Amino acid sequence: MTDTRMDGSGTPKPEDWAGEMGARWLAGIDRFEAMIAPIGDALLARAAFMPGERVLDLGCGGGKTSLVITAAVGPSGWVTGIDISPDLITRARARAAAAHVTNLDFECIDAAVYQPDMPFDRMVSRFGSMFFPQPVEAFSNLHGCLEPSGRIDLAVWGPPRENPWMMEMIGVLRRHIEVPPAVPRAPGPFAFEDTEYLTRVLGEAGFGHIDILAYEGLQPIGGEGASPEAATDFALSSLAAGRMVEASDEDLQQRVRHDLLTLFQRHQVEGRGVLMAGKAWLATAVTE
Repeated sequence: MTDTRMDGSGTPKPEDWAGEMGARWLAGIDRFEAMIAPIGDALLARAAFMPGERVLDLGCGGGKTSLVITAAVGPSGWVTGIDISPDLITRARARAAAAHVTNLDFECIDAAVYQPDMPFDRMVSRFGSMFFPQPVEAFSNLHGCLEPSGRIDLAVWGPPRENPWMMEMIGVLRRHIEVPPAVPRAPGPFAFEDTEYLTRVLGEAGFGHIDILAYEGLQPIGGEGASPEAATDFALSSLAAGRMVEASDEDLQQRVRHDLLTLFQRHQVEGRGVLMAGKAWLATAVTE
């Protein structure tokens, strides 16, 4: 869900992943990661990393995906995770240290300007590639981070209307507050909802053999097994639903909480949590 607060010109403000958004993700990191785990699993299955490969994990967050990849590439391979959030990089490094992993490092840097000491064989991003203000320039830089015939694998959200987990929450908010319309192709979770646009960006950045598959499944809101109450707490503390109403009076916040709880109760599946439909694109491309 995008941050729809406005700047002085009336334009939606970009999400501040180096600051507030990174801190929010960290605060709810276990629930965030559990919510998108099914898509992350599908992304890594499609990527099929091999022993000995050098892999760049773009927008690595708390490093969970990076840690999984280290097992696939083995001791002869290497994984570097990069993220713009210092909070998340600190968590990622702590996780790697706790796991005693030696073929993994993390850097806090903007991927749009990242320059590795040597190129990578592979690049992967689980929902970390949709926030570039200038995507063609950013992906052109990332193209230069890969070996010739290197491969990139991305997971990005499909269209909002095909993601009821988001649209139904927005519907709740619209009963109480004005929700500004989304700006097509603006940096944010749904920047690449249009596969033609994603294909064009990757192509103009120098990638070829672009192949995009749809992933459709159920998202466990607040993580696998979360109760409707826990899912509501997660939505209000960590997702855009909470950011949109946190400055409102207590009465409005309680009304939003009530309606979100009612929504999540309708989607509760016994023993599995609050499951709502979602759609993502899994994109693969190679350098040319």
